[in-house]
Amino acid sequence: MEAINFKKIMVATDGSACSGLVAEKGIELARLSGGKIYAVYVVSTDYLAPINGDSFPMSVDPYWESIHEAWKKQGHKAVNSVKNLGEKKGINVEPVLLEGNPSEELIRYAEEEKMDIIVMGTLGKTGLDKLLLGSVAEKMVRHSKVPVMVVRDNCKL
Repeated sequence: MEAINFKKIMVATDGSACSGLVAEKGIELARLSGGKIYAVYVVSTDYLAPINGDSFPMSVDPYWESIHEAWKKQGHKAVNSVKNLGEKKGINVEPVLLEGNPSEELIRYAEEEKMDIIVMGTLGKTGLDKLLLGSVAEKMVRHSKVPVMVVRDNCKL
């Protein structure tokens, strides 16, 4: 049986309290295979989409700009947290901040950068929450050409 080597491991983080386990699993894969981690956070711009066909973008509103900047700060904090965890274990981690629709950007980045695997979490939303919010993990599993390892975390928010 041939060993699986993951040289380029993408760890998708959302910066939540539950994302630590996802980072740990990705880092362990990197340690076992001698791979490099790409810690990726996507600043969602879905809220900038026109509402009810209105072509006036919300991005010109200072309120939305301040929220966008806060999310970018959260993203930097999230990827740097993964980087710090990796460095403690001797693993090379490259932080990556993207903007756009989370599932689309994660898939695009993973395919363009030729990742070997994507490691990501899910809060296990079901029923109405899943119907209303959608699931980035579900979209990734369904549409990514790159294998996706979903880490189910039972942490409570």
